[in-house]
Amino acid sequence: MASLIHQYGPVWGVWLGVGQILLVMITLLLSLAFLLLFDRKVWAAVMLRKGPNVVGPFGLLQSFADFFKFVFKEIIVPAGANKTVFILAPWLTFTLAFAAWAVVPLAPGWVVSDINVGILYLFAISSLGVYGIIMGGWASNSKYPFLGALRSAAQMVSYEVSIGFVIITVLLLAGTLNLTEIVDNQRAGIWAWHAFAWPTIVIMLPMFVIFFVSALAETNRPPFDLPEAESELVAGYQVEYSSTPYLLFMIGEYLAITLMCAMMNILFLGGWHLPGGPVDNPFLGFLVFYAKLWVMFFLFAMVKALVPRYRYDQLMRLGWKIFLPTSLVAVVAVAAYVTFAAPQAGAGL
Repeated sequence: MASLIHQYGPVWGVWLGVGQILLVMITLLLSLAFLLLFDRKVWAAVMLRKGPNVVGPFGLLQSFADFFKFVFKEIIVPAGANKTVFILAPWLTFTLAFAAWAVVPLAPGWVVSDINVGILYLFAISSLGVYGIIMGGWASNSKYPFLGALRSAAQMVSYEVSIGFVIITVLLLAGTLNLTEIVDNQRAGIWAWHAFAWPTIVIMLPMFVIFFVSALAETNRPPFDLPEAESELVAGYQVEYSSTPYLLFMIGEYLAITLMCAMMNILFLGGWHLPGGPVDNPFLGFLVFYAKLWVMFFLFAMVKALVPRYRYDQLMRLGWKIFLPTSLVAVVAVAAYVTFAAPQAGAGL
């Protein structure tokens, strides 16, 4: 927004900035509607079912029907709940999930705030996201949602550590904390993408896999949906929620999933650049970025359909005993490579 104010003046710059933010929000919400439908369709196809197919052609309007159903249902607050915190929790989750997208570049020049410490901003916002879940579980004044909130907090904190170390390996190679510059560092084509570049592919491809699995755990997606394990916790931290507050929790969760898909795209898969070379046209770049985001979401949906749920001890062992040591060794290896073999790679840090 600062650049718009500088270019168009304080009045028109602010209005254009607000319009830009609203455009991103509307695009995200519409995308979520069809991503949720896509998620359900993939799951149904794996089980040889049709999935949603009644509301609209091929069920395309099912998500919108669900939205209006949630909006018009009565909001029920448990009698013993802390009403203020109970209502505030889903709004906090919803707001933080949108705030994270402020620094995500969608195409060349298409970003709400192109700050030089975009990665640090995302770390800060994602760290705050767990508070909405903890508040919702505690404010419900019930043991089941409280246990689900504690599970989710432990799970998210555990896998944020691994995600952080994986991102450090990318930052060492790119030499910058700016997300746009990280994408431009991969503009030469698929063999310059951080997941496939030689000789670091032997480290970065496993780091991409670790990031993907950690993203599943960070967003409570199957097979790591233990905060919502129906057989144990009756849907976890949100069991007492209904109507619009429940919808806000779900929007926040799916926004976090799409953010992780976007981050894998930006950090490892070249962002808006094609496998054959760079893309400098903003509209074409956005289409490429959007297509890659859908591909990553398809992988999320397939994991949900194919992989059985982990036990909680397996979840923690994977995060602390496998992913954390592996990502730490990778940080040391990439730092050594940047220092001795390719000192120009990390020159910007």
